[in-house]
Amino acid sequence: MKVKKQHRKKKYLHKLNRKRLNRKQRNTGTVPSEIIKEAWDHKKSTYKNLTDMGLANDPNKIIKIPNFKQEKIKQAKVIVNKGEIENIDEETITTVPIKKEVAEKLEKVAKAPRERRFMLPKGQVEFLTYLLDKYGHDYKAMEKDRKNYYQETWKQLRAKIKTFMGIPKQYGEYLQARGLLDKEPDEEELKKQAKALVED
Repeated sequence: MKVKKQHRKKKYLHKLNRKRLNRKQRNTGTVPSEIIKEAWDHKKSTYKNLTDMGLANDPNKIIKIPNFKQEKIKQAKVIVNKGEIENIDEETITTVPIKKEVAEKLEKVAKAPRERRFMLPKGQVEFLTYLLDKYGHDYKAMEKDRKNYYQETWKQLRAKIKTFMGIPKQYGEYLQARGLLDKEPDEEELKKQAKALVED
């Protein structure tokens, strides 16, 4: 007697967009770096492209975690062979990448100084400018101000004002609004401000 095969009824899934799914699976993603984009060869695989540029596809394979057990085995082999080291395993073939300038450019970009984008919130700037207008650099008087709702200590206020003075855009606007940029710097005033900032 012949065994009857059981066929599972195939259902068409209306909710699946096969075209989009295939495109998503084949897509390698967009490369945000312009340097890599220029050197990329679409005929080669991702692994081959990265190795040609001197970059790592998998950092775990490039920078290996030291294995304590393997090191002990090597030491035992050295002792057994009485100092004769087998260099067969340790032979590492160093290949110079074809497009090594890509890695050098990326390194240069990573080391380049970045523009400081840190800005204080508008409310905090208003509070600090109010304190500076009213008290100058007398931080102990600022501490006792009625608008110091969060009961910040004079040291905390001093640190915030230092941060505010370290942001050229916001501090520049403050100085310009008060007309302090056009004025000739008064040496005594500058000394007083420096002393107030350094003071503990």
